[in-house]
Amino acid sequence: MSFEKDDQVVLNDEHSEFDGETGTVTQTMESMFGDVTYTVSFEDGQETGVPEDDLEAADADADEDDD
Repeated sequence: MSFEKDDQVVLNDEHSEFDGETGTVTQTMESMFGDVTYTVSFEDGQETGVPEDDLEAADADADEDDD
């Protein structure tokens, strides 16, 4: 699944300080080999060069819990 700018995603990377956190895709980058990586912005910072395999779509209901 590919992601677009402003998509809400969950990062699954045990080596990242943002593992398990929900963030927003702020940039997509495609290498000359056709691999796509993402920059994901979180409340406390950002992670760059994130491969698609480390991301999953965030639940749409997560933002609605503020009611």
